[in-house]
Amino acid sequence: MKFKLTLAAILAGMATSAAAAPTGQQVFEQRCTVCHSLQPAPGKMGPPLAGVAGRKAGTAPGFAYSTALKASNITWTPDQLDAFIKAPGKAVPGTKMLLGAPDAEQRAAVIQYLTSIKK
Repeated sequence: MKFKLTLAAILAGMATSAAAAPTGQQVFEQRCTVCHSLQPAPGKMGPPLAGVAGRKAGTAPGFAYSTALKASNITWTPDQLDAFIKAPGKAVPGTKMLLGAPDAEQRAAVIQYLTSIKK
């Protein structure tokens, strides 16, 4: 009986921790909306990110990209987005984006969310 209760407690804890993981939208809203929006927004420091997946870096209209990002020749695939979001200055030295996101699960959730958003 003791084993069954312990196993039930472990499984309940796993379900709770899985349920507590933030969604990509939640991570985006918590971490990214300070600088970015999905649609062009006055006063935002970063470019809008709707339709970013598959887009060539530095090409969204209406944003003054760094020379480094415009010259990077990157197309935003999930792998490219992951590398850039993890360490922007390492992925594209000279980019204006300063803050990265070290947590791989949060990056994956945000990337999945962004790839689901079409322009």
